[in-house]
Amino acid sequence: MIEIIIISVLSVLFVIFLFTTINLLKKNEKQEDILMEYLNYLDRLSRTIEVSDKKLKEIDRAGTFKSDDEVGQFFTSVQQIQDILNDFKLKRIK
Repeated sequence: MIEIIIISVLSVLFVIFLFTTINLLKKNEKQEDILMEYLNYLDRLSRTIEVSDKKLKEIDRAGTFKSDDEVGQFFTSVQQIQDILNDFKLKRIK
């Protein structure tokens, strides 16, 4: 009689542990998918910042926008914004 009670209790515990393990596994996989989406987004954003920085340096290679007129002031503002954005580039891990 005691064996039947022990087996029943262990069976119920097994089913409960199985359910919780499967549930936690599903939640973990969802979180991994979300994390991968965020990492892909950040990687694309970092590449966009790098391309923008290269284009801005290419445009100002000759220094033609360093004048004191409105275009020069606007270009200086754009360069300042680009410098701030450069701080947000992802560090490449090798």
